Amino acid sequence: MALELFDSKSQELRVFKPLTAGHVEMYVCGPTVQSAPHLGHLRSALVYDVLKRWLEASDYTVTMVRNVTDIDDKVLVNAGVRDWREFAKEVEATFDDAYQKLNILEPTHKPHATEHIEDMVTLVQKLITLGHAYQAEDGSANVFFDTASWANYGELTNQKLENMEGETDASHGRKSPNDFALFKAHKPEEPETAAWKTPWGLARPGWHIECSAMAKHFLGESFDIHGGGLDLRFPHHENELAQSSAAGDRFANFWLHNALVTINGNKMSKSLGNGVSVEDLTKAGSWGAIRYWLLSAQYRSNLDYSESSIRDAQTALDRIVGFLNRTTNTGQVQIDMQHLPAEFKEAMDADLNVPGALAALHERVRAGNTAFDSKDEAKLSECVEQVKAMVHVLGLTFAYQEPLISEELTRQVEDLIQQRHDAKLAKDFARADQIRLELEELGVTLKDMKDVTMWSFNG
Repeated sequence: MALELFDSKSQELRVFKPLTAGHVEMYVCGPTVQSAPHLGHLRSALVYDVLKRWLEASDYTVTMVRNVTDIDDKVLVNAGVRDWREFAKEVEATFDDAYQKLNILEPTHKPHATEHIEDMVTLVQKLITLGHAYQAEDGSANVFFDTASWANYGELTNQKLENMEGETDASHGRKSPNDFALFKAHKPEEPETAAWKTPWGLARPGWHIECSAMAKHFLGESFDIHGGGLDLRFPHHENELAQSSAAGDRFANFWLHNALVTINGNKMSKSLGNGVSVEDLTKAGSWGAIRYWLLSAQYRSNLDYSESSIRDAQTALDRIVGFLNRTTNTGQVQIDMQHLPAEFKEAMDADLNVPGALAALHERVRAGNTAFDSKDEAKLSECVEQVKAMVHVLGLTFAYQEPLISEELTRQVEDLIQQRHDAKLAKDFARADQIRLELEELGVTLKDMKDVTMWSFNG
């Protein structure tokens, strides 16, 4: 079965085939570092982390770009009297910390908007030359994309320009309320550091031009996948597509959008006062449980949070942890993707049906526990390898990384196990029993199988 992904632009499942054989290029909209991460940010980052992991498990090399918008209206407002650059770095650090704890892999490139002003200027100059952008009619440094000049505007969300709601008025020198800012003129009340010299005067970039410029810088005029949250589909992604296409670029071959996080069935919003912070999540369960819960709905379905969400996820994760702890040398875990079960692969190839993949994982855990209890070593070995491979693809490696076992302790345990084995061969059972007691004092539980001694760390 080939990988199928739901393309938001064509509104259909399509068989995924990269533009370059064996190599996938992805651009994912990262955070605007205006405030601490919330559930929606975590879910979106995790969805594309799982996609990257699955593509790599499917023998693709993946180049992934996830940007950071470090200059924006809200960044300046929320920084207050502080230096907005330091404020942005501090907020970004909270995202990085959450991503790391969630076991989200680092992207290949993590460009910041402020690092690519020249790329944006170049792109905007081209749009002006081609008649798709203009400097503000009031002579300011505002520059706008001329939506009326691009007949395909609205193609991503299947909307007609005349039916779209734009700005409330044609202010700041824009010809039409639907025209969107490519560069914003510097305002006297804004810090001087938040403006750059451009051909049109002192200005800072608009939100949409950033991603088009950075995607082209790292991935060229066309690439395989553009991903982001459903809330970005309009206007952000619609505007990205319009300006890049108008500049002559093919841009993204697939558009993927993950659905939203709801709270007890309601949309999460500040106005409703129902936001859930990262701190709230960690009080409810471990980072492993948070990741498990974020995986528990197919990415195009809304994910609902309630008080029991993380607790239930922790229980499910503990079943996996318990199985691996009783059957696996957690100090030396080696993964072989050849052990992935067919039903797991079929689920992942079906537009990342992670709930189906989790069902396959738990089925193997149950079968493995049964094999362990009945001392069916062949079946147990098969299940252990399959569980390890699935856990790896889903990024649930918390299951055998916590508690962390040092290399020194691993060597000490394995040395004692070998000594015990030698003592038993020499029929020195008193020494063998003594070594078992020493291992128990280290927090190690042994399980003697026919040809091997399995051990787990309980500390």
